[in-house]
Amino acid sequence: MNVGRLIWSLEPARLNFASMKSLDIKTNLIFDLFFGLVFMPLLVFWGPPHYWWSFSPVFTALAVVYLYGCYFATKALGLPGLILSRSYRRLAVIAATLALLTYLLTCFPLPEVNFVIPSMSEYQTRVRNYNMAISLWFMFSVVIGYSLTVAFIKELYSRKLQQSILENQRDKAELSLLKAQINPHFLFNTLNSLYSLVIGTSQKAEDAFVKFTELLQYTYVTAERDRVSVDEEINYINNYIDLELIRLDSHTKVERDFAVDNPAVELPPMILLTFIENAFKYGASTSASCHILIRLHVNEGHLLFETENRIMRHADEFRETMPVGLNNCRSRLAALFPGRHCFDIDETDGVFKIHLTIDLNAYEQTHQMCGH
Repeated sequence: MNVGRLIWSLEPARLNFASMKSLDIKTNLIFDLFFGLVFMPLLVFWGPPHYWWSFSPVFTALAVVYLYGCYFATKALGLPGLILSRSYRRLAVIAATLALLTYLLTCFPLPEVNFVIPSMSEYQTRVRNYNMAISLWFMFSVVIGYSLTVAFIKELYSRKLQQSILENQRDKAELSLLKAQINPHFLFNTLNSLYSLVIGTSQKAEDAFVKFTELLQYTYVTAERDRVSVDEEINYINNYIDLELIRLDSHTKVERDFAVDNPAVELPPMILLTFIENAFKYGASTSASCHILIRLHVNEGHLLFETENRIMRHADEFRETMPVGLNNCRSRLAALFPGRHCFDIDETDGVFKIHLTIDLNAYEQTHQMCGH
């Protein structure tokens, strides 16, 4: 990697999550104002509702309010996200509900047309009602089409923006690594030499050395990758836990609960490590019995991750530094999985719990949309 080019790429002001949120709010406001003050008024005054008002102001008002409601309902329900995540059942329910409401509105009782010839009044009324129903369905289609188009544009732009933020973060991390890292070839050649000296001295030492080497290798390799398989990540987590248990005595018990239906499912590398590190830092002890739970389940692309441990030491430090670390984790999760994750923490009676769920299917789709 060209370090000079990398440094230059980091010089401009980087987008942060606060500015991204502010930009998203402003963009939403602009689209909403355009729809409410330009698009709909033109549709009303230049379209059929202009003529409906003369014989049924109530129906006209209901139709206009309903069309405004369709626009904001489409936004609130997040239809583009449902389409991209292939939630066809929910889409079908929403579409059927909107179609039913539109049909019920077309059944609104309207005054009859008073024609010169009484026998023609009924016929003219039916023709008028039919034309109004067709016009209402047409306006409904136009509003839904506009809403979906705007929502898709915002969704694509938002994902591109998030991807830019992640790339900036990755470049910054790579720059830090370039500044601090030892040449990988020298490092691993040295480790191989040291391993040859360790062989035969102690099986425990050999195992620890191998696991430590695998941890380093994984860290170096994933520095250049956006995604790894969940199988690779679990192997990394297991190596980390095993190394921690080697330095700790039998007082610390670790319960590992890993269940994955598809090991090839991908996720960002080392996104869970911070929580595991904290569990050992504050929940392990060499003098008192303690228990650490680490649970990782992946089912149909949905990840569940939990940790649970009693705060055994450095309680003051824990309450002072933990919020900073958690906020960093929240920021990274918000950038990687906007609206597609749930992150909860709880501390009750000295027991600290992490609960995290992620829709990894959405992560895969984001990378596909962004050309990765």
